[in-house]
Amino acid sequence: MEPIRLKASTLQILGRFLTLFSGSCHEIFPSRHYKCMKGRWRSDRPTMKSLLSALTILLTTVVGSAQQHHDHNHAEQMPLDYVKFPYEAPLYQTNTGEVTANAIFSGITTFAKLPWVQCLSRQQDVPIDIAFLGAPFDTGTSYRPGARFGPSGIRAGSRRLNLYGGYNVALEANPFKSGYRIVDCGDIPVSPYDSAYAVKQIEEAHKSILQRAAFMPVANDSDTGEPLDTIALDGKNHPRIITLGGDHTITLPLLRSINSVYGPISVIHFDSHLDTWKPKVFGGAPSETAAVNHGTYFWHASQEGLIKNGSSIHGAIRTTLSGLEDYEVDDEVGFHRIEAREIDTLGVDGIVKKIHKTVGTRPVYLSIDIDSIDPAFAPATGTPETGGWTTRELRAILRGLDGLQIVSADLVEVAPAYDTNAELTTMAAADVLFEVLTVMTKNPLGKART
Repeated sequence: MEPIRLKASTLQILGRFLTLFSGSCHEIFPSRHYKCMKGRWRSDRPTMKSLLSALTILLTTVVGSAQQHHDHNHAEQMPLDYVKFPYEAPLYQTNTGEVTANAIFSGITTFAKLPWVQCLSRQQDVPIDIAFLGAPFDTGTSYRPGARFGPSGIRAGSRRLNLYGGYNVALEANPFKSGYRIVDCGDIPVSPYDSAYAVKQIEEAHKSILQRAAFMPVANDSDTGEPLDTIALDGKNHPRIITLGGDHTITLPLLRSINSVYGPISVIHFDSHLDTWKPKVFGGAPSETAAVNHGTYFWHASQEGLIKNGSSIHGAIRTTLSGLEDYEVDDEVGFHRIEAREIDTLGVDGIVKKIHKTVGTRPVYLSIDIDSIDPAFAPATGTPETGGWTTRELRAILRGLDGLQIVSADLVEVAPAYDTNAELTTMAAADVLFEVLTVMTKNPLGKART
């Protein structure tokens, strides 16, 4: 017969009860129904003796059951609604086909209800293809703090992404059924007290995932069907990481990590600000730590040789400047610029063409500041600027990146404390990343063999 299984709390109670009647009477309180005889408790009521015997047998059975199942499979103890590999969309329909939204409120809130993998700890050996990774850091911001809560906010805004299956109509693809192993790795443990140390933590954590071998081998060319060659320096196929910020300072350690696998990289940067300012201009650089912030990180990246000069581009720029020399520095760092107002003359298609012309066929890193969207549509950010693009326009431009090889990406500066009750910003951020994810899954990393 299968032994009876009881909860740990029940075991505790039974254990204490048995100790009361079979333990040393010098260690517990006296009772008017029990006598201490030769150091042991003895009941003066026959019915209590029977109860003690029954409890002893029951506890022995339970202990035997616990020992028998001591080496049980921890993988079977999944959180509610946890999805194992291969990825399958959570069931949002009843047996009769009736649609229900119950599942989006249950279980752990990962990005788009993706499987949660502890990539930075005990599950480092699990191979993956695309990882969502949180970087809860905001000690480099110059105005409103709060982006440390961005990763959790974006995940909350993503709960409905695959409610109806996750098919991207505009891009004619379902990233969740692409065959790639896509997971949520949780957040990087980031120090809120020392920004220099936190930057190192972000770099090392990102690098520890990026430098692994991907789950899928190098793909075939989508046009010719011929096998592709890897674009990584070590000749291997590596995972792609979508990092959830955090303020924009995090892009510097992320580019350092990218450089360790791909070398200098072209960057597509959507933001209302240049973020290429010299530290003396932006913040005054009173210390080495203060010199690295969310307005100077691209300048540092350029100085370190992380950016491919002349093949990187900003989009949605509409910031005020200290003077036109800011643009001269931006040119030196290696960026072309698309002003936010140019959407009125170039339109979405014109902007997309300008991006493709600048980047060409080179591998790219994509960095998106949520303030590229006008605060009417995404108010919850650290340094909002009016006159930005609509959510629809940014999503259309991102879909226009189809055909590019995006090695990794980030979305930053979401500060949920300033959002509306309707979660407009976090929802917009999640939808933007849905477009990025779809483009990634449609365009495998690799180059044609020569």
